[in-house]
This record gives sequence, C-alpha cells and structure tokens, in this order.
Amino acid sequence: MLQSTLATKTSKENPKDEHALNAQLLVRAGYVDKVLAGVYAYLPLGTIVLRKIEQIVREEMDRVGGQEIFMSSLHPKENWIATGRWESLDALFKLTSRYDNEYALGATHEEEVVPLMGKFIRSYRDLPFAVYQIQTKFRDEPRAKSGLLRGREFRMKDMYSFHTNTTDLDTYYSRVIEAYRAVFSRLGLDAILTEASGGSFSKLSHEFQVVTETGEDTIFYCKQCDKAVNKEISDRGLCMTCGAVGAPLRASEVGNIFKLGTKYTDPFDCSFTDEHGASVRAVMGCYGIGTSRLMGTIAEVTADEKGLAWPESVAPFSVHLLALPGKKADIAATIMTRVRSLYDQLTAKGNAVLFDDRDVSAGEKFADSDLLGVPLRAVVSEKTLASNSVEVKERKSSDARLVTIDQFLSR
Repeated sequence: MLQSTLATKTSKENPKDEHALNAQLLVRAGYVDKVLAGVYAYLPLGTIVLRKIEQIVREEMDRVGGQEIFMSSLHPKENWIATGRWESLDALFKLTSRYDNEYALGATHEEEVVPLMGKFIRSYRDLPFAVYQIQTKFRDEPRAKSGLLRGREFRMKDMYSFHTNTTDLDTYYSRVIEAYRAVFSRLGLDAILTEASGGSFSKLSHEFQVVTETGEDTIFYCKQCDKAVNKEISDRGLCMTCGAVGAPLRASEVGNIFKLGTKYTDPFDCSFTDEHGASVRAVMGCYGIGTSRLMGTIAEVTADEKGLAWPESVAPFSVHLLALPGKKADIAATIMTRVRSLYDQLTAKGNAVLFDDRDVSAGEKFADSDLLGVPLRAVVSEKTLASNSVEVKERKSSDARLVTIDQFLSR
C-alpha cells in the first residue's frame, strides 16, 4: 500500500478524552476512531490487525473441533426470561420496537445457542460437539474508560461445547486450555492461567491474564506452579495447587472459560436419549476470547515511548519501506525509482508492504514509522545508493544496519 493513499493520518497529540494507553496509541496511529465512550470504529489498519487476530483464534478453535457458526445479535426477550437474566444481567441492552416487542442485544449467546443447537440434539450419538462464532457483542458497561479493554460494543469469539456427561466436558475443557495457550503464544503474549469466580455463569472459572501495569485486575501468581488466582476469590493470594502465597501482579484478562453444567440446558429442556433410553440433559462448557480486547492488550504490552510495536503475526504490514529522496533532483529520482522497484518485487513475493511515498520530512517519516509499529523498517536514501544497499531496523531494536538489496529481498 502507498502511504500517500492511506485513508487515515497520524496525530502527534493524544486525544483529550482518552486515558487508556491502548486507545491513545491506536487513535493517534489511525487504527481506530472513537465513536462514543466504549465504542470504536476500526479504520483500515485496525481492521487488518483485528482480522489477523481473529484468524489465529479461528484456526486454533478449528483444531479442537470447533465448528464456526454466526448467530444473530437481536435476541427474543422470552429466551432471557427463561434463564432469569432479563432482570439479573445489569449490562444487558434492552430494546423496544415501534410495535412494542421487546428484545435484547447479544451480550453473550447462551440464550440463543442452546435452543438453536437443541434442535439437532436427539441421541447420545449426537454428542459431543462444539460450535463457535466471532461476533460483535453489546454490554451496557458502567465504566467504559479503558479503550478497547472494556467496551460497550466489542468483538468476541465465544464457543459452546455440548457433552453427555461432566467427565467428557472435563476432557474437552483441558483441550481448550491448551488451544488458548497456543492462541496467546502466536499473538506474542505470555498469558497466565488464573482461577477466578464464575460470576453469573458458574461457581468457578479460569481466566487467561497478561501481566501489565495498566491492567484492571490483580492476580496472585505462583511461580512454582505457573498458575494464578484472581484477587476477587482469594484476598490472601494462596495458590490453589500448592498452597503457597503468590506474588500480587496487575494484569489484563484476555480470555475466560467456564464449565456450565446444565445451567442453560435446563431452562430450554436441551436433552438427549442415552444408551439406556433415558432422557438426560446435555452438559455444557463455554469459552470466550475478546478479540478487540486482545488488540488493545497487545498494543499496550508491546508499545514503547515511541509508539506501537506489533508482533509479526498481527502487524498490518511486514515491512515499512521509506524513501528519503533528499533535495537533489537527479538523486531523488534515482532513489524513488529504486524504492518503487523494491516495492514491486516485495509485493510480488507476497509481502505486505507499506511504502511511505509522501512528500514530507525524514523526521516525520521516522516518527510515523515508530508510531505505526510495523516490525521492520527499510530505508533507501542517498547514503544507501552507492553501496546498492538498504538500511534496515527492527521496530524494537535501537540499531540500524545496511544490507545489500539482494540480501534484503531474499529475507
């Protein structure tokens, strides 16, 4: 992509109404734009990053047998009354149509997925299976001040598994834990498995927490067991495995999983006939990852004082190609010809390249490159012409080096 044609522009100043680091950087760099508190529009660069995050999540859910579906965001009131959450879930957005019909906007999808999948569950032979979606969720959050970390409208992967018994659920639950570890590893995050309260879903649950000074949660981490407990269920910070006192850490939640049992299959009579001919309720688990929240977390965890620093797996481009033509017309023309040739060769080989072809100062190009956070910067200037080379610099490195054009292209 030519940077001169990019629909967005960077800003030197932090937005006045953003206090969260992730939102400040993502708005300044032109990845997202704030619509209202807790609601963001994803601009071209932000859309690329979000799609890459969601594709990694999708691939790992497919590996554990998840089948992708796409459910509606508008839910009938009676489903939420059946589970008792029409009144008990404070964050539920409720709508009344001009015909006086009442609906809920999907804050989560147990109320839709259970009656939906219940249509296809007849026998124990139909189980187990898991379905998931990646969709926009809506929650009437009282405090939407953390940028993408806590929104009123946000993207989420939610998966639901159906089983004949709790033993089968336990087995699948363990498989999902490993799938989540794979997701966060591919995203460049060190996520800690954390025991937590199940809230309105179950007695206990598991969260995946990423340590960051700006995190909203406090966890007690046991280095010996590589596990943690959320402060909400253990003020003393005792490890649930070995009983040792864990170190308190600030962290941000990036995923959670719950064993639901029959909490939601009971209200909708989601049952199957077992091998003895008896009617038995299906047992459920649910597994959530906030994909837009992940984008905000990655932004905060990897950023430095200069701006964003995306891991290669989710960066909008693999190379940021800068042309510094200078003021001498003949040299400038040669530089631009060389850079355009490099750009064409890189893109022909399948590389995603952002080519800064703008007529702005070198200082502005370097500052924008740091802010945008593309993993590799490559510069062609008068200095590199004589040696037929390119000056390359990793985003997180302080050192730049010259490599030949052939070496650069082979990489």
